[in-house]
Amino acid sequence: MSGFRVKERRLAYQRVKKTALHCCVPLCANSSRYNSIISFHSFPVDVLVRAEWMVRVRRDDFTPSKTSRVCSRHFQKGDFVNNPGKLRRLKKGAIPTLFSWNNFQIPAPRASVWERRPRADSPPPVHDIDSEEEMELATLAPDHDYCITPTTAMVADQLAEENDTLRQKVKELELQIQALQLRSCLGLKRFAGSDEDIRFYTRFHSYDHLMAFWRLIEPATSRMIRVTTEKTTSNRSTKLLPIDELFLFLNYLSTGCTQRELGHRFNIHRTTASRIITTWANFLYCVLGAVCIWMTPEEITANLPPEFKEYADTQVIVDCTELRCQTPSSLVLQSEVYSHYKSHCTFKAMIGMAPHGPLTFVSALYAGSISDRELFRLSGIIPLLSPDMAVMVDKGFRVDKLVPGRLHRPAFRSNKEQMAAQDVLETQSIARLRVHVERLIRRVKENKLFDTVIPLSISGSINQLFTVSCILCNYQNGPLVKDWREHKSQVEI
Repeated sequence: MSGFRVKERRLAYQRVKKTALHCCVPLCANSSRYNSIISFHSFPVDVLVRAEWMVRVRRDDFTPSKTSRVCSRHFQKGDFVNNPGKLRRLKKGAIPTLFSWNNFQIPAPRASVWERRPRADSPPPVHDIDSEEEMELATLAPDHDYCITPTTAMVADQLAEENDTLRQKVKELELQIQALQLRSCLGLKRFAGSDEDIRFYTRFHSYDHLMAFWRLIEPATSRMIRVTTEKTTSNRSTKLLPIDELFLFLNYLSTGCTQRELGHRFNIHRTTASRIITTWANFLYCVLGAVCIWMTPEEITANLPPEFKEYADTQVIVDCTELRCQTPSSLVLQSEVYSHYKSHCTFKAMIGMAPHGPLTFVSALYAGSISDRELFRLSGIIPLLSPDMAVMVDKGFRVDKLVPGRLHRPAFRSNKEQMAAQDVLETQSIARLRVHVERLIRRVKENKLFDTVIPLSISGSINQLFTVSCILCNYQNGPLVKDWREHKSQVEI
């Protein structure tokens, strides 16, 4: 019998252990297992009251569940329904207010602002004036004017003057801010009044000259396809105006500064400057490349300078130029781009010029190891020539079988001990005329980007950059020789 009772008590203890309730309030260890007087209450269903309970409980990252309870110790006596002999129940809307952090007491209400704010003592009462002497003293005028204030009109005038002064200062400060903002950003507007700075940063002769070129290409900028960091392209503009983007691109060609330096100058990120340069290189390559710069024999004859009267059939003067580039790490690439003439790794291109000065042909860039003859064959100039067109070249162009017409080239000594007198005179006359194509190449290389070692990081767009720089020479500068300008004006008259 005693064994049966022990087993029954053990089962009763396990049932109590399973159903024991605990208070979820921090610092409260009340449990229904050890205290039968305290009641435990679940969180209310009302959303607002439930949220107030969670605020009062002060538990971080706590979400009450069905088994979460708050013991009756945290409620006031008036929060319970008066039902003697029955289960203790809370009134609707009751909120726990007694906790260990407030010593289970309701804090005294805080005094209002009016009660907390100190006030001056009340003025003493005014005594009645009984005697005639006091009446006379009170009616006498004061013997000084220390407390006399200016009239309302004078105060208004002073305030109006102060307002005018402040407005003037605000205008001056606004002008100073605009000037500082203009100086802080290297935009085109900053150099609009200095043709010398325009020539330095853009290679255009003047600001008006640059704006005339901008008006030619501005309608096409609305259809510009921009290079982005993603694989797709977009026509979304940057924080710079389109004309300032053009100024940045021309600045990059002219000064040859790094993209990081351009980012600091124009207050943009380096990658943004790189995308702007690539975008405008492709844009101008398409826009300017769509304009035919090759001239007909009639146009050449109409503008032929007097110096070319002995070579009146000359259609184009060609020469090659090389741009030094960074040495690639691959030995195979080094052997392809290495130039024995420059003793450096280079890119090589061929440029053609009309007798009166404008650029009429520019080839793509090739590896520096290519010969002049092979470059002439691959450049694409042969289909443009006809039998009535003569080409003036240097000695290195062994292109007699490639040119359909005549070839003006300095004579070779061959196996002779010395050149004939006629060959010497012809060589000198051709050299005097052919030198102008070298002057045109020098104009292209005035863009410092091509006068330094070109990094391989821009090899993907170097062909577009070089072609655009060559074509821009027709827009940026006047005739190569001043006499040709006078000759042109006489021809037009």
